[in-house]
Amino acid sequence: MTPTCLECSGPLLGRADKKFCDDQCRTAYHNRQNRNSSRLVRNINRQLIRNRRILDELWNKHPQQKVPLSVLYETGYDFRYSTHTRRLEPGHEYVFCYDLGLAPLENEEAFLLKKDPG
Repeated sequence: MTPTCLECSGPLLGRADKKFCDDQCRTAYHNRQNRNSSRLVRNINRQLIRNRRILDELWNKHPQQKVPLSVLYETGYDFRYSTHTRRLEPGHEYVFCYDLGLAPLENEEAFLLKKDPG
């Protein structure tokens, strides 16, 4: 029995462990396999970048200042997406989008923070 290409089912000639007849079939197969997971990752990355841009714009206007949470909501900041959290001070947990973060405060405000590069 002759082995067949995983993409087009054409006959495979050459190496015994060959799975695809050419680069076009290999690329098409892997693109189809990764389509759904790639879409999810792309959407999450898009929101992370949007969140970071919002924090950067606020930081440029109010460095190391408190901003109302309502401003974050109005600008489209999505609190469900962040890259990491860090407890820098007792009682204050900062939520980061890459190098920019915020710490929600009790009075419907958030304190902005920018990590030093390095």
